[in-house]
Amino acid sequence: MSTGTIIGIVIAVVVILVVIAVLAMMRGRRTHLREQFGPEYDRTVREHPRREAERELAQREKRHSKLDIKELSPTLRDRYSQHWALVQEQFVDQPSPSVEEADRLVTALMAERGYPTEDYDQQVADLSVGHARTLEHYREAHEIKERNARTQVSTEELRAAMVHYRALFDDLLGKAEHRADQR
Repeated sequence: MSTGTIIGIVIAVVVILVVIAVLAMMRGRRTHLREQFGPEYDRTVREHPRREAERELAQREKRHSKLDIKELSPTLRDRYSQHWALVQEQFVDQPSPSVEEADRLVTALMAERGYPTEDYDQQVADLSVGHARTLEHYREAHEIKERNARTQVSTEELRAAMVHYRALFDDLLGKAEHRADQR
């Protein structure tokens, strides 16, 4: 075999190995993003081309890593739980204002944990990293609250918004079990 042939074979093998390595890295990244974001991964991929969606999710992770997200102290956790219990009690007599208050309480809890709260879309992006499994609840609750601000929605829809807010609220509350409804 000539030297040129050997060099050609070596280059071909190196190129094949590089392609295999890149594909393995992409598969590993995709697996990581799927595990990290759960249903949010699928939603983002449905809305954007896969590469663009995965780039977006990776950017969310990078931004999230720079946030100072903290656990709540037991005292704060109890205070938020008690406030939530009051909001739920008020729902019976004042469903619409209770949904507004639930939204404010969830936003305050986000801020307390260290999430920026100025912009709804950014809230969703930031929450998607650590709370992807309850994020759809937040979207649903927010959508109902927004529709209610434009035109009155049914009490059943407002109840659904409260249930959705509660799912995210419990997730944001942290490790200790939220049992305000049992007190």
